[in-house]
Amino acid sequence: MPETHLHTCTLCEAMCGLEITVEEDRVTGIRPDHEDVWSRGYICPKGAALGDLHHDPDRLRTPLVRNGSEWREATWPEAFAEVERLIRPVIEQDGVDALAAYIGNPTAHNYSLSRYAGAFVPLSGITKLYSAGTVDQWPKNVVAASMYGGMWTIPVPDIDRTSHMLILGANPAASQGSLMATPDVLGKIDAIRQRGGKVVVVDPRRTATAERADQWVPIRPGTDAALLLAMLNVLVTEERVDPQHLSRHARGIEKLPELCRAFTPEAVEQTCAISATTIRALALELSAASNAVVYGRIGTCNQEFGTLASWLVEVLNIVTGNLDRPGGSMFANPAVRSLATMRPPEFADGFTFGRYKSRVRGAPEVLGQYPVSCLAEEIAEPGEGRIRALITIAGNPAISAPDAGKLDRALPQLDCMVSLDNYVNETTRHAHVILPGASALEQAHCGDLIWGWSVRNGAHYSPAVFDLPEPRPAEWQILLTLAGIVGGQKAEEVDTDVLDDLFFTGLVDALTKVEGHVLYQRDAGEIVAATAGRGPDRMTDLLLRTGPYGEGYGKDAEGLSLERLKTFPHGVDLGPLEPRLPEVLETIDSKIDVAPSYITDDLPRLSKRLARGDDSLLLVSRRHLRSNNSWMHNVEKLVRGRDRCTLLIHPSDADSAGVTDGGRATVRSSAGAIEVAVEVSDEMMPGVVSLPHGWGHDSDQIRMQVARRYAGANNNLLAPGEMVDAPSGNAVVNGIPVQVARA
Repeated sequence: MPETHLHTCTLCEAMCGLEITVEEDRVTGIRPDHEDVWSRGYICPKGAALGDLHHDPDRLRTPLVRNGSEWREATWPEAFAEVERLIRPVIEQDGVDALAAYIGNPTAHNYSLSRYAGAFVPLSGITKLYSAGTVDQWPKNVVAASMYGGMWTIPVPDIDRTSHMLILGANPAASQGSLMATPDVLGKIDAIRQRGGKVVVVDPRRTATAERADQWVPIRPGTDAALLLAMLNVLVTEERVDPQHLSRHARGIEKLPELCRAFTPEAVEQTCAISATTIRALALELSAASNAVVYGRIGTCNQEFGTLASWLVEVLNIVTGNLDRPGGSMFANPAVRSLATMRPPEFADGFTFGRYKSRVRGAPEVLGQYPVSCLAEEIAEPGEGRIRALITIAGNPAISAPDAGKLDRALPQLDCMVSLDNYVNETTRHAHVILPGASALEQAHCGDLIWGWSVRNGAHYSPAVFDLPEPRPAEWQILLTLAGIVGGQKAEEVDTDVLDDLFFTGLVDALTKVEGHVLYQRDAGEIVAATAGRGPDRMTDLLLRTGPYGEGYGKDAEGLSLERLKTFPHGVDLGPLEPRLPEVLETIDSKIDVAPSYITDDLPRLSKRLARGDDSLLLVSRRHLRSNNSWMHNVEKLVRGRDRCTLLIHPSDADSAGVTDGGRATVRSSAGAIEVAVEVSDEMMPGVVSLPHGWGHDSDQIRMQVARRYAGANNNLLAPGEMVDAPSGNAVVNGIPVQVARA
């Protein structure tokens, strides 16, 4: 008999509710859950592919151990013993500093990994961390830490109530909202216009989002900060700066007129390729709206001035009085607080940057990480402090990292590489041991970090659709086992229950010492004893019960616990976003630092950009609705049809380069060259070309049959590793100078 299961899609930030039909242990259908309180029947093509991902014959179910150039299947004890055999000499000779870990983007969407990456790092003692964050959103984290006192205190557009929305460097038609979690973004954009509001999209490409907006404003890549400063200049000059209710919660507003003085619309119009008249209109319309919000995303982050652009998004929302008000930019209040949002002990007295530098390049540390492009040289360059062992967690940096070719050449030089991953892909093909995780349907799910930037408050728990086959450990157990081995235990002696208890007890004990916390001065042993189970369920129960809607371990009988949340199979709606200042602020003086010197000190670099001039052809990245991470390219229903890995180029640039629609082109940068199919379209502004990210599956060593048939080209082979946004270290993968010629 068919069974119907309710589950949350974990493939992007929309978190849509699904009805999954299973018959004889196979998924036979996936439909939207029309009763889901969050997504209300919305679904995109990715969610319908979860069954294909679960049943994918290329997905690993058994550990693989390298035997020369071949792989052999191994039992779990054999695989962990091999990890110990390879990693022990490295630690004995050079210490744990010879180890590094790379944490990939899917970690944030995974029930086990999202909670236990935070346990793995301190229990293992690994301090050299790299992540997808320094390609994706590190400027946002730097700005949030500097202005609001928390690196994940990121406000989001109150899109359901706004009357004016200015979108920069974002295409939610493809991303479903990034750092703006909401299903059916295009429907919400339509709703803004239907209620008499206006939507403006600033982007080098006329995206599907721009097509649904009232106005598309093309912009030269990498110049968003100059545009936003000029808009601020207009507001100051026209005396439209009116922070209203924010004045008592902020400091530094008085510095803004001087900071933007030189950035007039006339001074930046040539750099941005936007007329001064248009810039003035954008600013005045924003300030005149009854409520409004500026939203900047990945295109404003992974560019030359990503931190300045991200800061100015916040500044414009502040000076127009639209921060922390309905219809403006607001702070979510998640039911389950992510461990990632808790301030690390080293920043107890406030966030600082550049505390130390990378060994080879001398890149400054930012929020505990170096640019991921540093990883290749830290492996390849001989000498004291060289990285000799690497653990990758749900990531494929050989595709996704800038200067990917350099990393691909460096990985074989490692003495030990261990990958927690479900595929033999471009990165894991270099590993010595691959430890497969669960599919999305083999584990429960309850979102945490992503609810921190949702456009409405809520919570949802989804039981696993399929049991994890014995004797496979859950991913949290894999991480704890690796932490134990790195920490000096023999593989066969690692007790994950003991490590889990150690971490959980330490977490509870720390919370009882936080003044103002619901557990402050409570007995830690009593709280631990009152929290049943173990693993991510126990962690979720603790964080639910101590969250803003929780029962507080006996303080509110109507509050949430994991047991009570499970009684809401379609989720629980906790209402629209509400003003949260000043309680959300974690700065030393509990005020917003509107003009942090660490960020504003980068303005002279932007001034030089205005004087520099630039007539190069610039490359930007893009994403498709059917794609998110590279492993989705192994699902036939997501990649079949027309070729999506194409070079988008404006007709005038195509003529100049001698390339034609449907032909092939060579694209060259200072980092490398690739060959790719050409798609001529006026959706690109002149002077800018675009390639999608995550492709390049042409290696005969990967075990992804579908992806190899639709290989495409890897645009990160063109991204120079040394090109980073200075304050954050975030990679510059939008605005890369390139040359295009007929292949």
